[in-house]
Amino acid sequence: MSRNIPLSVPVIKGNEWKYIKECLDSGWVSSVGGFVNRFEDMVAGYAGCKYAVATTNGTSALHVSLVACGIKSGDEVIVPTLTFIATANVVRYCNAEPVFMDCDKDTLCIDTDKLREFLKNSTYRENNITYNSETKRPIRAMVPVHLFGHPSDVDSLLELADAYNIIIIEDATESLGSEYMGRQTGSFGKAGCFSFNGNKLITTGGGGMVVTDDESLAIRIRHLTTQARSDAVEYDHDAIGYNYRLTNIQAAMGVAQMEQIDEFIAVKRKNAELYRDLLDSVKEVDVLWEKDRVKSNFWYITLKMPPDHRKKLMEHLMSKGIQVRPVWKPLHALPVYKNCQAYKTTNAFEAHASCINLPCSVNISVEDIRYVSDNITGYFRGL
Repeated sequence: MSRNIPLSVPVIKGNEWKYIKECLDSGWVSSVGGFVNRFEDMVAGYAGCKYAVATTNGTSALHVSLVACGIKSGDEVIVPTLTFIATANVVRYCNAEPVFMDCDKDTLCIDTDKLREFLKNSTYRENNITYNSETKRPIRAMVPVHLFGHPSDVDSLLELADAYNIIIIEDATESLGSEYMGRQTGSFGKAGCFSFNGNKLITTGGGGMVVTDDESLAIRIRHLTTQARSDAVEYDHDAIGYNYRLTNIQAAMGVAQMEQIDEFIAVKRKNAELYRDLLDSVKEVDVLWEKDRVKSNFWYITLKMPPDHRKKLMEHLMSKGIQVRPVWKPLHALPVYKNCQAYKTTNAFEAHASCINLPCSVNISVEDIRYVSDNITGYFRGL
């Protein structure tokens, strides 16, 4: 019998049906309702932040955060080149320019050594503003990504942001529940952004969230996500706003999912450990692992191998009914970003050439993990 093991699918086994039915029975189905407030409070509390604003998705969370922090045309924003394209797209939504940084070889998160080198050697300061020496544009912000749930080098990022007066907006869309020195990702920057897409640790089908400790920023973000309407009665609008509010139905699902998040993370971590144990004897591969002082939610489980085997192994696994995927192409190599500045991005190309993501749904069975691992082992033994 053929197998069908998906990469990552949601688990709906808690109060999702009950809470959504409450929305339907009450008629509160749109972008206001008690579940929206409840979901925001749960995520803010879990992340260790004072405020949270729900949004339509992680991309809108990142976009509105940049807008609310004043990023505009003529500014530059530092982003990793190895990430989902939304991290760079939101910079362009603001008519600003991304500057692409390389990834760390071990974590695949932004390489803070190269970032430090870039800021030291390729920028200058005037009136406490950091300018790009090549473009003469101000560098206003950076958007580090906690890739696949693995926390970035937060201490170095905070140090550099403070030294060069650069805002940090955390792309924590993949890392809800991950920790850096006991503190939740998303809670370190001016703002942190989460995603609740269908393949994320918890899901609302589609949705996002901004968390922050800055009350004025939270108020501004909430205002912008509701079309910047400035009067509760009249249709007065004092800025270019966006229709970025999450619906009560989606928030109801989010509340039910948040009730299970610790269980989900425990399962993810256990499954990652099983993969690592089962593949330990395969000398050609390594499972991407968390660094010291951090705790990953292991949203995606990533396998590294010699580049000449990546495509062939993917084809082998997919022929066995195992869904896998490559990591992203470096963004600055894509046609839409080919003219943007990129700094010493060799590691990102190596990662794209040598890494794949393995099936890692919360409800994947031990039997299926063994099946995936056996097929990886079998592929390399057959060489």
